[in-house]
Amino acid sequence: MATAALKLSDVNDALLPRTLAGPIFEKSVESSAVMQLARPAPLALDATTSVPIPMDVPTADWVGQAAKKPLSSGGVAVKQMQAKKVAVLIPVAEEVVMTNAGGLWTQLQRDLPTAFARAFDHAAIHGKTMKGATGPFPDYLAATDNAIVLGTAPRNEGGIWADFVDGMELVVDKDWDFTGTVADHRLKPKLLRATDANGQPILVDTQTPGTNMASGGTLIGEPLAYSRSVSGKQRRQSASVDSGLRAIGGDWSQAAYGIGMDITVRISKEATYIDEDGGVHSAFQENLVLLLAEAYYGFVMGDENAFVRYTGTPSGS
Repeated sequence: MATAALKLSDVNDALLPRTLAGPIFEKSVESSAVMQLARPAPLALDATTSVPIPMDVPTADWVGQAAKKPLSSGGVAVKQMQAKKVAVLIPVAEEVVMTNAGGLWTQLQRDLPTAFARAFDHAAIHGKTMKGATGPFPDYLAATDNAIVLGTAPRNEGGIWADFVDGMELVVDKDWDFTGTVADHRLKPKLLRATDANGQPILVDTQTPGTNMASGGTLIGEPLAYSRSVSGKQRRQSASVDSGLRAIGGDWSQAAYGIGMDITVRISKEATYIDEDGGVHSAFQENLVLLLAEAYYGFVMGDENAFVRYTGTPSGS
């Protein structure tokens, strides 16, 4: 029996059905390098509610029978995670919406995870919006003072491998674990091209072929994930700028993210919108349907000393 085509009238104009919203959120996690390595945490959808997130493990100790129970030592840092909204407005030709709504939702399931993941990674890494304004999260990974310039170590002393290990040492020496790295796509060919003094490749497991996920294999023995948001230079986005940041590694137990349970999609055939050049468009006059997609994410970071920045020359320099 053939499945009936999805029509615009079948879709609630306030809330995308969970059968559609679920895969979008799942794929946004797959597309996000930060979410690949950071740990998930609960998030309240109420933007005014903060959820306490413990950033360390409490210390247990042995106790005698009927003796005073030991209080956790070391102090467990607690961060407040608050839901922040990310949104995108998508103009679509009315003919497409009315005659091929099913195809439109399929495309949304492909495109929205990428859009949300890029915005989340950019904010979590740089502390900025996609247009360069102050980001939604008070914590961001690039705030760490630990830094390594790639290309510092001579080839006969380990080259880029030694650079990454030196960064690991900065983290480990401050009593944190080094559990993974997020890297810019521009770093991938440099990693694959890196050789030792005898010309043998030294970083051969830096990608996972055949996947569209952020997960990219391993680097110096720990998980590696790629994101264009590491450098800040997004593909097909002329306003974005390459910051020169090529990777961030460290203890990802010190980074936590939360995802809202629902994604809202408002639909309008009458509203107007302003494009990036300041032009005003009427959906009614131009036979457009405007889809406004909104979702909620949260991010917190513990001790910034748990991370290290790896920098290189910005592209085009």
